[in-house]
Amino acid sequence: MSDKEPTGQRRFAEHPTVKRMSEIARTTPDPVLNAARLRELCLAAGADDVGFVPVDDPRVAVELEHAREILPSARTFVTFCVRMNRDNLRSTMRSLANTEFNHADDETNEVSRRITRALQDAGYRAVYPAPGYPMEVDKFPGRIWVIAHKVVAEAAGLGVMGIHRNVIHPKFGNFILLGTVVTDAVIDEPSAALDFNPCLECKLCVSACPVGAIANDGGFDFQACYTHNYREFMGGFTDWAETVADSDSAAEYRERVTTGESFSMWQSLSFKPNYKAGYCMAVCPAGEDVIGAYLDDRKTHLDDVVRPLQNKAEPVYVLPGSAAEEHVRRFPNKTPKAVTNGFPDEVNVLLDQIGPRPRRTRGV
Repeated sequence: MSDKEPTGQRRFAEHPTVKRMSEIARTTPDPVLNAARLRELCLAAGADDVGFVPVDDPRVAVELEHAREILPSARTFVTFCVRMNRDNLRSTMRSLANTEFNHADDETNEVSRRITRALQDAGYRAVYPAPGYPMEVDKFPGRIWVIAHKVVAEAAGLGVMGIHRNVIHPKFGNFILLGTVVTDAVIDEPSAALDFNPCLECKLCVSACPVGAIANDGGFDFQACYTHNYREFMGGFTDWAETVADSDSAAEYRERVTTGESFSMWQSLSFKPNYKAGYCMAVCPAGEDVIGAYLDDRKTHLDDVVRPLQNKAEPVYVLPGSAAEEHVRRFPNKTPKAVTNGFPDEVNVLLDQIGPRPRRTRGV
């Protein structure tokens, strides 16, 4: 090599970008970011409300290692909500409700991207996980979600979980989707949690749930909710795929799966997975923007919102021999359909540890 040929270090120093950057003064981000300024930024990005929590706050301790896994320098959770259109979610036609869910999901991702980009442009590092799917599903049956949005949102004062396990915002009610941005920015004024629970404990969610997943005493049957509402997500898809594999002919498949069910699965696979219920969210009257009509005329709320969902004719997917299978029979127009949840026995044992599912009582 010729003595005149530049070394690697010299070549690096002579690179046009390196030379340009050595000629200009670079600014560093503020060591502490003003909360009011960040709030304005988030609202401008499309959030309807926002809060901030240090990642080492004891209230979100369970999320610290997960925040540092996706951003080792993580210092703050930026948590926000996006409002949804209530009457779409209240419709008995699932296409209306799921269109709103899917659009709100896309909007939440867009807001996350805008906040992340603005923080990046200001000199901070920031990342965001999806509000729902996609998740790290290859880790199942371990934790598949990246950040528990509800935990962070509660700590930041965006709401409190009602007995239906949805976060209820004090103004918007439970008609929201949550998003979280993780950043290395330090905020000068973290948000405070709410000092009350917006949940009215009216138990309308209990009365509307087709599988009885929500108990009057606050208990929750995770498996019942998952088996029906997530029929066209992970486990339900697995059960459907195994049904296809186990069927000896097209005729046998059609005996086991109706044409409508096949088309519904196709629709979820072609577009986005569709929820089968969400009735607990639909009937909830909590929140300042929502409660007025309910306070003025509870009977109309029952007649226009609750009873149409209770009276909707539909198959309801249940585990055989479960309390959910019997609960469906309380609704004259609903038909229980026994299926598996697509998981092996060892996974169901783990799921039962999340919330033991009630079984049928003897003689029922």
